[in-house]
Amino acid sequence: MRKGEETRTRILDVAEAAVLQKGFGGTSIEELIAETGITKSGFFYHFRDKNELAKALLNRYIENDERIYDEIFSRARDLMDDPLQSFLLGLKLLSELLSDLPNGHPGCLVATICYYERLFDREIQEINRQAALTWRRRFRGMFEEIMAVYTPREPFDVDQLADMVSTVIEGGIVLSKALKEPQSLPEQILVFRSFVKMLFRPVQHA
Repeated sequence: MRKGEETRTRILDVAEAAVLQKGFGGTSIEELIAETGITKSGFFYHFRDKNELAKALLNRYIENDERIYDEIFSRARDLMDDPLQSFLLGLKLLSELLSDLPNGHPGCLVATICYYERLFDREIQEINRQAALTWRRRFRGMFEEIMAVYTPREPFDVDQLADMVSTVIEGGIVLSKALKEPQSLPEQILVFRSFVKMLFRPVQHA
């Protein structure tokens, strides 16, 4: 990695940790400059303003999330041909991954930007919106594959069920932070896993 790329990555790492801890409003360019040990002109060489920094942070966060989902659910699909069993395994692998984080999940930049939406321009708001829609499409595709094989026990809107995956994860992050119980997030995912399992369990006829 070139020195310029290393500096940019260092700024993003420090900024992400600060933003997840204090929010965008509570994070100043001056403190990022001090912590990274670069000059002010060095910072503005990489990011022309705070909005540009937020955009880079958000894009990096979304790309990383997508990579994790790709790896976990692809691995589950390699191990299980059945779409329901594959999805359930993917949720278990995701829960195990999050259980291994020593201090719990650091937080979600997508959610943070929603909280402080007025601080950002429409481009960043749209990137955030598209991230949520991408997650919806990903999980809707999985549920549609499941529904091609299994009949759900109750009728539902497939987009709403797909959104529940993100809702459980985001809500689990907030809950684990509020309770200071890092295991709340992986446990919430396992509860959702049980819900999906019951939703598609064949109806027993007398």
